[in-house]
Amino acid sequence: MEQPSILREVFKNDRLTTEELEAVVSRFTQVTFQKGEYILQAGEVAHQYYFVESGFIRSYAVDTDGNDVTTGFYTQAQILIDWPSFFLKNPTKEFYQALTDCVVWRLGFDEFQQLFHSIESFREGGRSRLVGSYFALKRRSIAMITDPAKERYLQLMKESPELIHNVSLKHIATYLGITDTSLSRIRKEIANEQ
Repeated sequence: MEQPSILREVFKNDRLTTEELEAVVSRFTQVTFQKGEYILQAGEVAHQYYFVESGFIRSYAVDTDGNDVTTGFYTQAQILIDWPSFFLKNPTKEFYQALTDCVVWRLGFDEFQQLFHSIESFREGGRSRLVGSYFALKRRSIAMITDPAKERYLQLMKESPELIHNVSLKHIATYLGITDTSLSRIRKEIANEQ
């Protein structure tokens, strides 16, 4: 099967030779998930590494009161991976669920390891993505403590406007650490300011 340009787009900054790029993208397999389907559930170990071609996926954890709290969103050209579960083989505490019908490209752990150890540019690109993920997580953690909810929402609108139009406000609210009532108030304030 011909690999889509989405994988080539993802790996374009990894400085792969043409042959290396073909070796990498040929290892991916296309998978589809229906709306509501789980890619990975709490208690399972992640054995796959994904890139999203189309659709929207969210990750969430269940808090001590039994509420699901959104921890992340994934859409086109983004990596979907539970880093600790994938690399350390620990069961995840999160659920990864398709919010819409999705097309993703999957790479198994063994294939990933083989590419990681045989293609230096793939290894360096992977490290760069891991570091980028860590920095994004750190920024989000600090913002949850230091930034008012309105600023967090405005930042999400700026960084991921497609989420605002395609994801449930309930999921966005839990991601921002607020109630859906608070999010509705914030959205109304922003609308009135414009």
